[in-house]
Amino acid sequence: MARKFLSGNEAFAEGIRLARPEVISAYPITPQTIVVERLSEMVEDGSLNSEFIHVESEHSALSCAMGASAVGARAFTATSSQGLLYMAECLVYASGGRFPIVMMNANRSTALPWNIYGDQRDSLALLDSGWIQAYAENAQEALDLALMSYYIAENKNVSTPFMANLDGFVLTHTYEAVDVPEQDAADKFLPPFETENKLDLSKPKNMAFSAGPASNYIFKYKEHLGLLNAAAVINEAEEKFYKIFGRKYPGLIEKYLTDDAEYILITLGSISGLVKDVTDELREKGGKVGMIRIRYMRPFPNKEIAETVKNAKAAAVLEKDISFGNEGTVFTNVNSALKKSGVNIPVSDHIGGLGGQDISRADIENIFKNMKKGLSDVNFIGIGGDRP
Repeated sequence: MARKFLSGNEAFAEGIRLARPEVISAYPITPQTIVVERLSEMVEDGSLNSEFIHVESEHSALSCAMGASAVGARAFTATSSQGLLYMAECLVYASGGRFPIVMMNANRSTALPWNIYGDQRDSLALLDSGWIQAYAENAQEALDLALMSYYIAENKNVSTPFMANLDGFVLTHTYEAVDVPEQDAADKFLPPFETENKLDLSKPKNMAFSAGPASNYIFKYKEHLGLLNAAAVINEAEEKFYKIFGRKYPGLIEKYLTDDAEYILITLGSISGLVKDVTDELREKGGKVGMIRIRYMRPFPNKEIAETVKNAKAAAVLEKDISFGNEGTVFTNVNSALKKSGVNIPVSDHIGGLGGQDISRADIENIFKNMKKGLSDVNFIGIGGDRP
């Protein structure tokens, strides 16, 4: 295993190299560009044996990946923000076709106003597209997630495309020391891609067909089951990953100092690192606080979240997203999880980081203070704390 100093983008590219994709369809968009740049260099220097295809748009990038997957090839693409939204039509084709494509999304604000900085409105706007959605905290997790994503997506009981999300610039462009596995170990973890869901002249089948009311719902239900089945396969992948590489991941959520916590902050992505620091500082002052990091928004960890917060006095959500006219999408999912499990505690939503807005230590401390007040409303960081 080699120790390298890599950005989040470069770390993810290293993970994809180890996964040996057979087809890479590339269209650059900030802040994703470095991923496909590094992969193109790997193909050029021979360290990655893959067909690297330059396409004319993000829509074409995912269309190309679907075509590759439809003939049984392991496929990869990457995008961000407006590019992801441009792909929206293809996302539901890929999930409905049960093509286990892996796509990296560099989370970035959506227009208008035009903005290249990071929030999570792009991916969360497409939460219902039928893809597995994971969110990395740091560069090491980004690399490991790139490798694990294929193991999960390609499982025959899942057969679902996988969107791995990295916070734009905060994670994609910052550098950290990262352990890069050897190829032999990666091959031991991830076997070659095999599927019966492909075009095959020896076993002809109809793919990407129309289905009327009498049968359409059956395909949609199976698609739903594939996402639900992913939860167990995520645990399986992480256990195997730990045995081979020695790095352990906690499943759908990460719990931080939650065992005796009275106030728990729920978030996702790279902001979790700062939340942990603030949690440590408040603990030193006697505060019984904790954090949940949602690692997977789909399949959603309903039971895991409810079980973790059921004995707390209050919880809050910190997210870089808003569903305009209502509340944050993460907040909606968390509230649903608690309601279904009969957990009745005050839960507040705190929306920040839109368009790359800074979220400070003081902002996070204020969220914990508001939890103690029993607030349960939608609050906007930087706008006086109240709904405008």
